[in-house]
Amino acid sequence: MGKLYLVATPIGNLEDVSARALRVLQEAHMVACEDTRHTQLLLRRHEIRAKHLTSYNDFNHRKKVAELIGQLDRGWDVALVSDAGTPALSDPGEALVAAAIAAGHEVVPIPGPAAAIAALVASGLPTREFTFVGFLPKKSGARRKLLRRLLDEGRTAVLYESPYRVGDLLADLAAVEPGARVAVAREMTKVHEEVVRGTATDIASRYAAARPKGEVTVVIAPAREGETS
Repeated sequence: MGKLYLVATPIGNLEDVSARALRVLQEAHMVACEDTRHTQLLLRRHEIRAKHLTSYNDFNHRKKVAELIGQLDRGWDVALVSDAGTPALSDPGEALVAAAIAAGHEVVPIPGPAAAIAALVASGLPTREFTFVGFLPKKSGARRKLLRRLLDEGRTAVLYESPYRVGDLLADLAAVEPGARVAVAREMTKVHEEVVRGTATDIASRYAAARPKGEVTVVIAPAREGETS
């Protein structure tokens, strides 16, 4: 039976890929990727000729799961990658992982870059206990309710947000807990990498005036920080 490999890829700096990841990409019978064109660039850079590339993303994952499980059933090893970072972490890869396990296939993680972890360790906020929540609700009311719960849990929260909505998120956070300590990390490992730290009110004001560019990760300290130390 084939194995499903979860292969972490660079989140910006193309040097951040492991020798093991490259070997798995070279040896896998099929590479399932968010965008075949994007993954092809990485493979070409490292002179890897993938035997079969297929797309697996938000738009087609429901119908592609059965197809990929079929490939595993025939004995093919499948490497799953996202455009950047660790697959199956707040992305449709989790559905494929669950299906592969249910079908009796071995799932093998190939660790590597993850924007959430990079932002957390660079934030200067408590790291002993943290919660990764992916993307928050788009509606302000639901977002504020979840922010309040996260703040009160006593753990640092790490989340992803679109640069188009991060200003709204920070405004909601400032309304819920004005003095909350926050770090906004963008373009991690890239040329314009930046981590902005401060209170919710201060950072909300900054991004109300100018929307950040690039991929954004937000790290929020708990309201009662002593519980994580």
